[in-house]
Amino acid sequence: MTHAFEDFFCRSADGLKLRGRTIEPVGSSDLPVLCLPGLTRTAEDFDAVAKALASDTQAPRRVVSMDYRGRGQSDYDPDPANYNVAVESGDVLAVAKEAGIGRAILLGTSRGGIISMVLAATQPALLAGVILNDIGPALDMRGLVKIKGYISDPPPRQTWDDACAGLKALFGKVFPALTDAQWMEWTRRAFRQEGGGLVRTYDPRLGHVFDAVDPENPPPPIWDLFDKMAGVPLMLIHGALSDLLTVQGVADMQTRRPDLEVVTVADQGHAPLLEDQPTIARIAAFCARCDTAA
Repeated sequence: MTHAFEDFFCRSADGLKLRGRTIEPVGSSDLPVLCLPGLTRTAEDFDAVAKALASDTQAPRRVVSMDYRGRGQSDYDPDPANYNVAVESGDVLAVAKEAGIGRAILLGTSRGGIISMVLAATQPALLAGVILNDIGPALDMRGLVKIKGYISDPPPRQTWDDACAGLKALFGKVFPALTDAQWMEWTRRAFRQEGGGLVRTYDPRLGHVFDAVDPENPPPPIWDLFDKMAGVPLMLIHGALSDLLTVQGVADMQTRRPDLEVVTVADQGHAPLLEDQPTIARIAAFCARCDTAA
């Protein structure tokens, strides 16, 4: 038997309200999964994979996801300078503590994967396994420039159809196989109703993160953080059409970690939605192996 999703709230170290979201099977003793969203994303991005893992007939497990500060139902920070990986890593620890999680498999999409690497360096005992969703130590400037172009000033949308059309315009080329229903589901996760229209579910001041992004000066790779995951079971989910993580970037990660398990998701870019059954099955199998290795 699996419970429905339940929201819970806690406080960050500096007093902001943080929202967590949990789904938990009765009596499971397997490792929980702690899901960390992308830069502008929210806990709901993981609903499909969370439901599947919690209801798995062989190894049902608890899944906890969260909204970082400035996203979803968590408080927006009065100081946008706090929208950084170091502070957000602390937010993850606050949510994990509130949820009673001392050791977990981390599933990190994009920025969530970078935070997972940071936690490998600062809180290694927390990590029983890591799944990186379309993120690595070296990033493609194409994807960074694209994000910089839309994050700071998202255009207002008046209707759900209008908002959906806007998402398709941004991401249609790298998600060519999504159905109309899937596009609308994505839209309803990415927007909320406010002031008679629709707004994105994040603080637009997150755009400051990209102030220093310069196509002529790519950010240095963070191999030192990647290497902190040595000895931790590691999976990479790669969007075949990703404009942020290249095929060469994946190969370089495999050279560094020959045991890296790579799952390539066809017809999806940055970042895979984690809703298709083959990908979910690979995630479940990886989690089961982490149980054995723990």
